[in-house]
Amino acid sequence: MKIKKNDKVLVITGKDAGKTAKVLVAMPKANKVVVDGVNVQKKHAKARSANQVSEIKSQSGAIDVSNVMVVCPTCDKATRVAYKVEGDKKVRVCKKCGALLDVAEVKEVKKAAKKATKKADATEATEKKPTTRKRTTKKVEAPAEDANA
Repeated sequence: MKIKKNDKVLVITGKDAGKTAKVLVAMPKANKVVVDGVNVQKKHAKARSANQVSEIKSQSGAIDVSNVMVVCPTCDKATRVAYKVEGDKKVRVCKKCGALLDVAEVKEVKKAAKKATKKADATEATEKKPTTRKRTTKKVEAPAEDANA
């Protein structure tokens, strides 16, 4: 299944067609997803004790994966998902603009780039000035002489 939890998706068919929302739950075995505010169903909750109050709750129901498309975070368009191998990882990519769709992967790439720049800055800093180590001398107290001796 090409859609994951926390993806921004566009509903393309059904009574909620045209809505854009976040995926709350992905169920790959059932080939379904639960999207926030889509396929809203009413659930009646009966009071089970004297303290509780009976109420009607609204909850989002599952819809089929074929009824939604991933929205690319960079070009902000509904797109199909392509796969690309970067390094040793297989990542999801937007077919329209080529941007990474995995938020975690984007963060990892940014972290790796940040580490590389920090490492480059550190090597430049070590090359510019030689490292010197300051040593402190320990003060040794002379043994106290007896006044009577």
